[in-house]
Amino acid sequence: MAANSSSTGSKSSNSGGGKQSGPSAEQVVATFQRMRQEQRSMASKAAELEMEINEHSLVIDTLKEVDPSRKCFRLVGGVLVERTVKEVLPALENNKEQISKIIESINTQMQSKGRELTEYRERYNIRLVGEGEAETQGQSAAASRDSEGGASKSGAGVLVS
Repeated sequence: MAANSSSTGSKSSNSGGGKQSGPSAEQVVATFQRMRQEQRSMASKAAELEMEINEHSLVIDTLKEVDPSRKCFRLVGGVLVERTVKEVLPALENNKEQISKIIESINTQMQSKGRELTEYRERYNIRLVGEGEAETQGQSAAASRDSEGGASKSGAGVLVS
């Protein structure tokens, strides 16, 4: 209830103030939440693809020990097709390589999204629930050092939520 009254108060002060540049507090929070959700969805997609790579590796390792002329079945587009091991093995290895490239692409996108989130958070001085005042100052200093020092640290630091 108190949050609603404060949000309506800020809206009326923004509209009554004339020309005020910048988004309202609600817009800032909504944008920040949307950016965090995008990063989470990228992380879950990367984890899903990592599991597919593990499955591909398991099948490839199993098929390498089998006679190449042996029959095997492969699910292609919802249809189970009969092939030989020598036909299926190169296709599986190719799929594994393609999935690896996609994961690399998603990881770079997550790192850039992490940097973008950190910059947005610092620009609008956003604090997450549960962060103490002293803890926030220490983390913002560490986050700025990470964003200057290396992309992998800032991307990994933002992912934990």
